[in-house]
This record gives sequence, structure tokens and C-alpha cells, in this order.
Amino acid sequence: MQAAVTRSSLGAVRISARRGVLSSRLGAVRAVSAWSNVPEGPPAILGITEAFKADKNPNKVNVGVGAYRDDHGKPYVLPSVRAAEKKLFEAGSDKEYAGITGIPAFVKAAAVLAYGESSAPLKENRISITQSISGTGALRIGGDFLSRFYPGEKTIYIPTPSWANHKAVFTDSGLTVKQYRYYDKNKIALDASGMLEDIKAAPNGSIILLHACAHNPTGIDPTQEQWREISSVVKSKGHFAFFDMAYQGFASGDTNGDAFAVRHFVDEGHNVALCQSFAKNMGLYGERVGAFSLVCGSPEEKKAVDSQLKILIRPMYSNPPINGARIASEILNDAALNQQWLGEVKGMADRIIVMRQSLKGALEKLGSQKDWSHITSQIGMFTYTGLTPEQVDRLAKEYSVYGTRDGRMSVAGMTSGNVQYLAEAIHKVTS
Repeated sequence: MQAAVTRSSLGAVRISARRGVLSSRLGAVRAVSAWSNVPEGPPAILGITEAFKADKNPNKVNVGVGAYRDDHGKPYVLPSVRAAEKKLFEAGSDKEYAGITGIPAFVKAAAVLAYGESSAPLKENRISITQSISGTGALRIGGDFLSRFYPGEKTIYIPTPSWANHKAVFTDSGLTVKQYRYYDKNKIALDASGMLEDIKAAPNGSIILLHACAHNPTGIDPTQEQWREISSVVKSKGHFAFFDMAYQGFASGDTNGDAFAVRHFVDEGHNVALCQSFAKNMGLYGERVGAFSLVCGSPEEKKAVDSQLKILIRPMYSNPPINGARIASEILNDAALNQQWLGEVKGMADRIIVMRQSLKGALEKLGSQKDWSHITSQIGMFTYTGLTPEQVDRLAKEYSVYGTRDGRMSVAGMTSGNVQYLAEAIHKVTS
């Protein structure tokens, strides 16, 4: 009996041990993460803002910032935005969902701002428009829509250079991204002939991305006559014009003037796509306010496009945020607030123009032998200075001036207090 018990006990021990091993093995299997095979991306380079913050030099200058700053180098909230916020608060606005395509009063006003009150497609009810999560969201909606429905070649041509996020957005949308010449680095000017040659050489029916105004990152725009020529070539090739307009009003201070390219193309019969952002011109960066629109051939076509945009947006983010769009709507639809805003946006543009003139003038007074005329001929928040990566590195290391290595500088980061120091630093690294 004792032997039987012993054998039984030993068996139980063996079973228990096997179970323990099995449990241990299962535990080991479970311990392997689902993300164990995810490769690590390239190491992040210390950001310009982080390097700037860590610098102890009291004269340090950040000309890499991608947002407007006032003449004290501080973030700026427009008084018209504060007034609109006060109106919304006093009205006791709710927090209900917007519709899939956003707040109707906002998108209607955004279309008028972009296309103009006298726009034929607006009067004929053939512009399909939806609110978006700022300009980036508008680009993604547009990219996804074209990837699904564009009947021509699903290849989009972007300028060289272009905003860094353009390629990623359109690639992730399923479009093939190619480039056309835009910037002549030797002349620090528009390569108009190269641009037109490349657009002509693209297969018929290609998609052409165009910066409507204040080209990012160069600050170099075509003239109105050059825009007319671009429109003619795009039309002759049967291309589709896709506009990114992130700086309307912020470029020159004139919302109508900055919309010239878009309006000219529409007047010439192009059924364009358009992305709008209200980050820069209303200072609504974190509110993420934007719009995407398509000019259609008829009201019936618009109705079909409207339906497909809703189908596309619903699983993407369902509904856009309401607060920023309500602020923008108040500003665009209230006559007094609108006039106040137009004055403020012109004030921001004028400050940038003054900083361009100040920098150029200071460099010339220092005796620089280089031609700096491109600083004032460019437009918008950024200037392509023509500085080499090595010169930009010297600016950071020796003078605590921080910009991007392609020589781009944010004019909004310049102030009446630092522009002389900046000019002296640029002069020393370029002499």
C-alpha cells in the first residue's frame, strides 16, 4: 500500500512538473510582444527649438520656428480671435458634434474667402467643401479622394522643394509622388522654365500640386503672368490642379491678392482641388481649422462628391472639432470682426515685410558684397537665404542662431531687437 501511494505521489509530482514546464513555456510565448518585430526608425536629430532652449547665450535667435511671433518674439493671439471667443462664451455654445463635413456657416464662409463672392462655381452651387483638421487634414482628405476616384494617372507632382509633409501625406494616401523643378539655387529664384518644362513633360492627366501663395519653404512665388502661363500649360496637358493655400492674407496682407492663382485657374475653367488652413492667418494653430474643396462640373456632380467625402471622412475621424471652426466662422461672418481681422492679418504680414527690409538693409550697411535682394523679393513667413548647410552650422555653433540646414529662415522669428545681431552673424559666416 505504501509503495502504491509513493508511486501515485511520484506520478502527481511528474504531472505537476510537466504542467509547470508547459505553463512556463506558454508564459514565455505570451511574454513575446506583438510589437517585437517593429524596426526602430532613424534616431531623431535634436530639434531646433530644443537646441535653442538649451542654449545659454542671451543673444540667441530662433529662425526655425514655423509659427508667427510678435516683435517681442512671443506667440500672438489675434484680438479678433479673443473677441470671437468671448462672443461664443457669452452665447453659451454647446459642445455637440458637428456634422461629418463640419459647421455649415464656417465652410460656406471659407469657400467665399477662397474663391471670391463673384465666383461662378459658388453661384452655380458646384463647389463641394468640407471642414478638415487644418491644412494637413485637408491634404489627406484630398489625397484619399483622388486615390479612390481620380480617373487619370494617380501620380501627383510636387515642387522641388516643397513642404516636408507633402510627400508623406500623398504617399500614405496611395498616390505616386514625383517632383517638378521649382527653385533655382544658383539664382535663389523661381526656375520658371524648368517648372514649365517638367509640367509639360508629365503624362497627360497628371495631378499637379501648386502652392497658392507664400511657397513653403522658399518664399518664392510665380508672378501673375507666370501663373497665367502655368494655367495654360496645365490645361493643355489635361492635368488636374491641386492647390495648397496655407497663407491666404498672411502672405501679402491682401486676402484677395493672395488668392489670385486659385481664382485665375477657376476662371480659366479648371475644376481645382483646394486645401485651406486657418492656422497662420488667424493664429489658430492648435485649433486645427481647415477646409478641403473640389470644384465640380455641375450641382449633380457636387452632390455625388459630397456623399463620397462623407463616406471617406466617417471612418477617418468621424467629425471635425468645433471650437476653432466656430471662432473662424464668427470672424468671417460678422462684418465688424471681419474688418478687424483683415486689419490684423495685414499687420502680421506688414511686420514680416519690415523684417525682410531690415535684414537686407543691415547686411548691406555691414558691407556685405553678396546680393541679398531675394530677401525682399520673396514673400510670406519663410526666406530661402542661400546659406549653405555648413554656414547654417556655423551660425548655430558660433552665434547661437538656429535655422534649418537648407538655409531657410522664418522671418517671423526676427524682431527689431535681434535683426541687427542676426545680420552681423550672417555677414560673418558669408564673408
